[in-house]
Amino acid sequence: MKQTLSRLLLSTALVVPTLALAAPPQPEEGTLRKIASSGVIALGYHESTPPFTFRTADGTVMGYSYDFALKIADAVKRELNLPTLKIVQVPFTTQNRFPTIQNGSADISCGATTNTTERQKIVAFSNTIFVAGSRLMTRKDSGIKDFSDLTGKNVVTFAASTSEKMLRKLNAEQNRRIHIVSTFDRGETPFSVLQAGHADAYMMDDVLLYAAIHETWRPTEWMVTGTPQSFEAYGCILRKDDPAFKKVVDQEIARMMKSGEAEANYRKWLLSPTPPKGVNFGVAMSQAMVDLFKNPNDRPFD
Repeated sequence: MKQTLSRLLLSTALVVPTLALAAPPQPEEGTLRKIASSGVIALGYHESTPPFTFRTADGTVMGYSYDFALKIADAVKRELNLPTLKIVQVPFTTQNRFPTIQNGSADISCGATTNTTERQKIVAFSNTIFVAGSRLMTRKDSGIKDFSDLTGKNVVTFAASTSEKMLRKLNAEQNRRIHIVSTFDRGETPFSVLQAGHADAYMMDDVLLYAAIHETWRPTEWMVTGTPQSFEAYGCILRKDDPAFKKVVDQEIARMMKSGEAEANYRKWLLSPTPPKGVNFGVAMSQAMVDLFKNPNDRPFD
């Protein structure tokens, strides 16, 4: 009897440490499983869309949206109990941002990507992190005050953007006869085309236009104008049909908004001097942003 009891106690002593050292249960599938298995989360970022995501000359990635991505990485770290979770940065362009998510190169990309019902067919969107309006950047002496002044004009924007789609709609529905100049992220960008005088106006989300003005040789010669043709709900993009990962992402964004961290992040990047040049974009918080922070959601405007 004593020998049996001794064996039982010994076996129990051996099992207890084993249980204590056991790894936390891993998710069954999806992005969380991928991250748990590799110990790595891949964050997508755009190299040149300040103040949302950009890379400085020394290679540092930063911005309003990237700060959300870093907080989401921390939330994943807590969810999976991975104190040494490694972050890998994956650059993307306006044209390849969706394939970068679809092919698994990035697990999540937080930038200035508009959530639309059409895009939801290929990727999933997080809770909205920013609301912008599509407007025009032009010279103050161009004579262009609103979209009604664009008839027969050259207007530049990014290829595959919601602004390009809206310009085509203006031509189709209002016969504006706008000559649409579509460019890409590298080489001739909308900004460089406009500055060179090859376009009369640049259509894009207003906050990105305000940022572009600060990059011109003479900022005082330029203005952002026009009645917004649409409102853009920026969300982080992730792979479709992965509710477990989306839940972690959405909960963290909602937590930031309810706690005041999201508002502090807004003030840091849109109402304060920002690196690397100390530019203050001075974009006042809109009522749409105030409402968003009170009621986080993932709804598009279209």
